[in-house]
Amino acid sequence: MIAGLLPSIGVGVLFWFAMRKIMRADRDERQAVERMGNPSETAAGDSTARAADSASDGVVSSDNP
Repeated sequence: MIAGLLPSIGVGVLFWFAMRKIMRADRDERQAVERMGNPSETAAGDSTARAADSASDGVVSSDNP
């Protein structure tokens, strides 16, 4: 009976180690991005703000006579 469960237990342990490694790598990468100040998000935020400003150019609204 134990011999029949051994392959399943082995695969489960391998899966656990793989998921543990993936989760730790993701956590470490998020920490590294946070330490760098995440310049990619700030650059993307600036470009979307500029796009919104340029989209409103030339539009006359009722509160701007």
